[in-house]
Amino acid sequence: MKFKLKISALSFFLFLFVGITGVYAQNPTPPGTGVNESGESMDEEDPDRYIPLNGVVEKKLITERRVIPYQPQREADIFWEKRIWRVIDVREKMNKRFVYPQRYFFDILMDGVMDEKILAYSINDQDDFTEELSKDEAAALVSEVDTFVSFDPETYEETIEVAYNDLNPEDIKRFRIKEIWFFDEETSTLQVRILGIAPLKEEYDDQGNFLYEIPMFWIYYPDARELLSREQAFNEQNDAGPMNWHDIFEMRLFSSYIYKESNVYDRRLQDVPGLAGVDLLLESEKIRLTIFNFEHDLWEY
Repeated sequence: MKFKLKISALSFFLFLFVGITGVYAQNPTPPGTGVNESGESMDEEDPDRYIPLNGVVEKKLITERRVIPYQPQREADIFWEKRIWRVIDVREKMNKRFVYPQRYFFDILMDGVMDEKILAYSINDQDDFTEELSKDEAAALVSEVDTFVSFDPETYEETIEVAYNDLNPEDIKRFRIKEIWFFDEETSTLQVRILGIAPLKEEYDDQGNFLYEIPMFWIYYPDARELLSREQAFNEQNDAGPMNWHDIFEMRLFSSYIYKESNVYDRRLQDVPGLAGVDLLLESEKIRLTIFNFEHDLWEY
């Protein structure tokens, strides 16, 4: 009886030893060491630097996801379409993720342009995406050059110095969205595709009075889908639920209002005589309902 108990205890400790070594063989680096599964440091600039893991596991789902290309559309299958321009105001509660302090949406666009992952297009051609901006031209849009005179108290000399003031991403309060609503005969569905995104910059006079806002540049959204799919967006429902900016736009998880529809005068709603204040919002809502009523009226019940 004693012999059997010794054999059982020996088998138990042997099983425990094999299990522990097996776990460390699959993951030789314990959690919280700041290195990946290959034992490499997560700091690309300093591989020898120790970085604690800010979480339970290293999250890779966002960076490993790939965007599914758009389904090809035949021109003959699209018998109706309407171009719509929207405004996203980041000060609205639903749009607060656009100004998430850890990663502003404007910084995502600018970093993509500076890293030459996406192209920025000039506003000179309105929003037709025909005039590309160079890297230096895009950088000049976010840096203001200011000159001032400095006085040397020892030599009594005056010198003119140049200062570069970088744009604060918090100053970008609104974005413009250009999209197309179309009805596909093949699938008998009303669909929408975003074409472009433009950050709006506010201009002020010398006294600090607001003058107007103007788009800085346009980003062609279909070319930016790959970049946006690898940038994590804040998910207020679940920190462990990975969401990216591609999901936000495709799932329409933002609040916006229409400020322009395709028309023969090519003008915005605010340029229409007699529209101002609340009437602008009512006209915007009227356009939105017209689009959805169009699909509803195609069917008989």
